[in-house]
Amino acid sequence: MPQCPFKGIVSKAFLLDDVFMEKSERFGLGLARWAVPLAGALCLWPQVSAGVALLLGVAVALWAGNPYSTTTKRLTHRLLTLSVMGLGAGMNLFVVAQVGLHGIGYTVLSISAAFAIGTVLGRLLGTNRDTSLLVTVGTAICGGSAIAAVAPVLRAKHHEVSVALGIVFLLNAMALFIFPPIGHALSLSESQFGLWSALAIHDTSSVVGAALQYGPHALEVGTTVKLARALWIVPVTFLVGLAVARRPEHVKGESKPKRPWFILGFLMMAAIVTWVPQVQFAGHWIEAAAKRLLVLTLFLIGTNLTRETLRSVGFKPFVQGVALWLFMGVGTLFAIVEGWIG
Repeated sequence: MPQCPFKGIVSKAFLLDDVFMEKSERFGLGLARWAVPLAGALCLWPQVSAGVALLLGVAVALWAGNPYSTTTKRLTHRLLTLSVMGLGAGMNLFVVAQVGLHGIGYTVLSISAAFAIGTVLGRLLGTNRDTSLLVTVGTAICGGSAIAAVAPVLRAKHHEVSVALGIVFLLNAMALFIFPPIGHALSLSESQFGLWSALAIHDTSSVVGAALQYGPHALEVGTTVKLARALWIVPVTFLVGLAVARRPEHVKGESKPKRPWFILGFLMMAAIVTWVPQVQFAGHWIEAAAKRLLVLTLFLIGTNLTRETLRSVGFKPFVQGVALWLFMGVGTLFAIVEGWIG
């Protein structure tokens, strides 16, 4: 029986295709070997923001892969805890406590409302339990810092942390452009706008950015209220730790939740800088270094994200994050305009 004349050509074509794919994979792996450390070093540059670092890590992982995944996963939790502890060096407990006592009522109310609405939205949408909690915590308190503090207690997976952080940073960026025009359109005073920014925008950096555009008094109010709100990381993290410990899998001893001892380090750093004025200058340097370390950590989190995990997460966390943000933004704005808080 005569053989097909194209059989040899087809076989060679498939062979060449296999060789090409193998070379492409080797090229991508070789590219990733220098792309990951080079991009990580770039994230230490002060001009690189946290959101850019996270996106850069995701881009490197999806484009070239991460040959250091074992190392980056091991480093992530350690660097997160060190970053959160270092951020405490930027806190003045006296100023924060004064502002916090003045607004403790609406702070507790807004945080409780965020958790209640976030929980309901997560269940209605069927969002992954830990991803839903991370998005809710980030919205309720102070964005990326709160997510960084709670993630080790939850033992959250890397893609869950990446998704929650990505949602928060995207909404933060939108807030910088959306909030000031809304404030001017509603003729909010600087005090009202600063308060609204602190209650409705996730991260302190974005609160500062939005309030700075509105006026100096808005910046003062927004920053102090947000710093007071940030201290709620401590009790919320401990409460989350207690809740996680009571989950059925932990009660049965299948896994052991991590205790948030690093939160004590956060408070100790804040107390030292507050009560020992001589070290306040060093405290600013420690805070700056902690922020850079957090940016680097976000890059490492991004490098651990794969196409498979992105497909498994879906669109639900994003819908939950946006819906919760709108609920909190509109609700707090209405309360401020009506004079219920302020």
